[in-house]
Order: sequence, then structure tokens, then C-alpha cells
Amino acid sequence: MEHLVGIIAFVIPVVAIIGGISMGIVRTVTQARLEELARRERIAAIERGVDPAKLSPIPDSELSGYGLGYSRLRRAHGLLIGGLITAAAGLGVSAFVYSMEPQKTSWLVGLIPLFVGIALLISAKIIWPPQGASGSGAS
Repeated sequence: MEHLVGIIAFVIPVVAIIGGISMGIVRTVTQARLEELARRERIAAIERGVDPAKLSPIPDSELSGYGLGYSRLRRAHGLLIGGLITAAAGLGVSAFVYSMEPQKTSWLVGLIPLFVGIALLISAKIIWPPQGASGSGAS
């Protein structure tokens, strides 16, 4: 049983990392494909004689507008959520390990994700768009 717990404890982070990287790759490829299709549609309309000024603009990639309102707010929200989850996981790990062996200092291992979560929260605060910036909406 102990071997199974050790294997599971190793496999879960590996699967999470591989899944996260795969998700990012799929998202980037999908976004690029959508932009390519929009450009092709626009070129086809221009070839048929449609006035380019009357066509709707090509939607910008989320990656292309990183310094601007909506994307900046979206990144800040992502960092905020990630920071809260990571900090809570760090506290949970510390509490769990402490409850198993209160006389040992092995509960300190939970401080690593806790501080990573705090760093993500600080990052979210730093890049949060100022009040009144375009696309930031009232909250």
C-alpha cells in the first residue's frame, strides 16, 4: 500500500504539468487557426469586391494585446485565482502534515506552495489595471 501511495504522489504532479503544458499548446494552436481562418475569409471577401472598410476587423489574439486593458485584467484575474489556490494548498499541506506528526518540523514543506501563492497574489496586484483603464469594467 505504501508503494502505491508513493507512486500516486509522484504521478499526480507529473500529469498536472503535462496537462497544463498540453492545454497551453492546444490553446495557442487553436487561436492561431481561428485567426488564420478569419484572415482567409477577409481576403476572400475582398477578392469578391467587398469594400475592406465595411468588413469587421480581425479579432486580435489574446497574446497580441498583453499590455492592454482586457488582456491585462484577464491575466491579473488568472494570477489572483492561481495565487489563492496555491496559497490554500500550501496551508492545507502544512496543516495535514502537522496533524500527522505535530512534534516534527516536516509541516514546513507546506510553506513552499504558500509562498508561491503569495508571490502570485503580489504579481496580480502589480499588473492589475488602474481604475478607469479601458476594458477593466466596474467591480
